[in-house]
Amino acid sequence: MTNTNMTMVEELAEWTAQLQWTDLSKEAVDSLKGRLLDSIGVAIGALDGKPIKAIRQMTDDLGGNPLVTLIGGGKTTPDYATFYNGAAIRYLDYNDSYLAKEETCHPSDNIAPVLAAAEYNKISGKEFLLSLGIAYQVQARLSELAPVRKHGFDHTVQGAYGAAAGASRALGLAATGIANAIAIAGTTQNALRVTRTGTLSNWKGLAYPNTAMGAVHATLLASYGITGAREVFEGNKGFMDSIAGPFEIDWSKENLERVTDTIIKKYNAEIHSQSSIEGILEIRNNQQIAAQDIKQIRLATFDVAYNIIGGGEEGEKKTIKTKEEADHSLPYMLAVAFLDGQVMPEQYETNRINSDDVQQLLQKVDVQVSDEYSNRFPQEMACRIEIETNDGTIFSVEKQDYEGFTTNPASWDVLLKKYYYLTKNIDKQLADKIATTIQHIDEIEIIELTSLLGQVRVLNGGV
Repeated sequence: MTNTNMTMVEELAEWTAQLQWTDLSKEAVDSLKGRLLDSIGVAIGALDGKPIKAIRQMTDDLGGNPLVTLIGGGKTTPDYATFYNGAAIRYLDYNDSYLAKEETCHPSDNIAPVLAAAEYNKISGKEFLLSLGIAYQVQARLSELAPVRKHGFDHTVQGAYGAAAGASRALGLAATGIANAIAIAGTTQNALRVTRTGTLSNWKGLAYPNTAMGAVHATLLASYGITGAREVFEGNKGFMDSIAGPFEIDWSKENLERVTDTIIKKYNAEIHSQSSIEGILEIRNNQQIAAQDIKQIRLATFDVAYNIIGGGEEGEKKTIKTKEEADHSLPYMLAVAFLDGQVMPEQYETNRINSDDVQQLLQKVDVQVSDEYSNRFPQEMACRIEIETNDGTIFSVEKQDYEGFTTNPASWDVLLKKYYYLTKNIDKQLADKIATTIQHIDEIEIIELTSLLGQVRVLNGGV
């Protein structure tokens, strides 16, 4: 039973402090390793991106006590390292997702803050995985119970609680310190959804790294005895009162299994597009259709996909000039998938985005919402794609999921294939060592992994 003498953040802190390695199931451990491999590959693949280079330059210019490793070499403070490494994990928009009915988040965004705290505290790989599992669980459950998108706030809001819980556990704080860390982070990290509406900017990929940096900063403050608002959830003008509305959760009864419900991106595209991209590629690969013969591409999809990337409530999606706009536009992603036979980082290069063929084809994409498919989300990612040619012939496919979804999960071998594609521009032996180290992370100390990440160098340009 919930202790009525404790606030909700204190209950969360007690749960966080008391968890043990044995509370992680084998399935959860395997899932955490898979998400770690996937995210490190994505981060390495992003190192040559312009915003990542800019953040690296800023980090080098500002300096900082060299305590925590930067992916690609060098060290800085735990909070700065969290922002840089988190930006690398997030920039390509190719890391994992968790689907709740009214909120979607990317729990692997928590890897950077938990890894920074873990290296700073020199803990074991087992303790790192446990701390990461805590972050996953907290963010996922709050996304389910307390969605904020409909109130104009970003999905990173719930992440502040998860990142602080995971980082404070990795830093070895007692329950009192954990409560303060979560309270400070939750009070301060409340981002606006405008980040992902209208004309998109670099901040789309940097909002969570900023939240995570704030959570690590909050955790460090708590480690020095700074206190936070203990009624951050239920208090006057707190999270419930100001943003989410009332909800209940008994943290003492929570497990660490939500990571097993996360999904992997098969294509380098916004998560709700994955089944539709797989579908249009099936038509492309099974039929001989010339792009100039296409009259219209029609997609019927679920409401969340339509509203975020299909031209619904978060803005029209046919004026596409930048990477950030392209990877959040179903018309662009379907058009470029048909033309190129894939959607990978190359499909977001400026020259590709502005090419006449893809700009013309994306104007022929029509996206509509289906009540039936909406009712089946998030248990399914259902959609129907039709391509009508100029002579009136219609080719169609219906999808319920894709390879990487909960009903069709990606195996370690599938994740390795993606990882090696993204790390093809670093030393192959080093890439092998990193993958093997992650597979056995529960048998070693965390600094064995961070040492390898510090040796990464991009050869011959980025992905």
